[in-house]
Amino acid sequence: MQTVMRLAAAAAVAAALTLGCSARADQATDKLKTTLQARLPELPIKGIAKSPIAGLYEINLGSQILYSDASGDYVIAGDMLNTKTHTNLTEARLSELNKVDFATLPLGDAVKVVKGDGSRKMAVFSDPNCPYCKQLESTLKSIDNVTVYTFLYPVLSPDSLAKSKAIWCSSDRAKTWEAWMLDRHAPDAAKGTCDTSVLDKNLALGHGMNVTGTPTIFLADGRRLPGAVSATELEKALSAVH
Repeated sequence: MQTVMRLAAAAAVAAALTLGCSARADQATDKLKTTLQARLPELPIKGIAKSPIAGLYEINLGSQILYSDASGDYVIAGDMLNTKTHTNLTEARLSELNKVDFATLPLGDAVKVVKGDGSRKMAVFSDPNCPYCKQLESTLKSIDNVTVYTFLYPVLSPDSLAKSKAIWCSSDRAKTWEAWMLDRHAPDAAKGTCDTSVLDKNLALGHGMNVTGTPTIFLADGRRLPGAVSATELEKALSAVH
């Protein structure tokens, strides 16, 4: 009985110590956030956490991660690399922070293109005038058995909005999208007169998901791939989805 009581007491002490450490950590990050927001009000700080390096804190800006000392006197912009594993820790952490629940995406608001059996899923935020988006579309020609949901995301120019409207209002959105992105067959602007409120929804959705550039890819497991990745990288990422 005494042994049980001693074990219970030890567990209680351990729990108290853990809570104490957690509280101190929260106080430290809260204080650092207050300091940085006062000194750098232009930074959209979403959260602060400890980094793998003692005394260095991670500042989550949504689309970027910065690092700071505990006092907030110094801020570092750049990637943190693990030289043992050759892993970009900043990139991996940003991907983790920006994961989405793929099942909640309003896929009905996207242009749907099915390749092969369409068994693998991915969503892309894309501007019709973005050269890297066109590059990604060319890359997708070599990717099979995938369903691509493209959220028209006209952020580059008024012409991007006009083209997005014309594509969305066409009788065959997938065909019209690919004809423009791959073959430069411009969509009929005269047809862009249907209800295009979906484009406003896409812009709001993207902003809420920290989509700051096109193309931005989301895989079915919620991971984000920024930019026009290569066919090899995309195939590897799709194959890693469970």
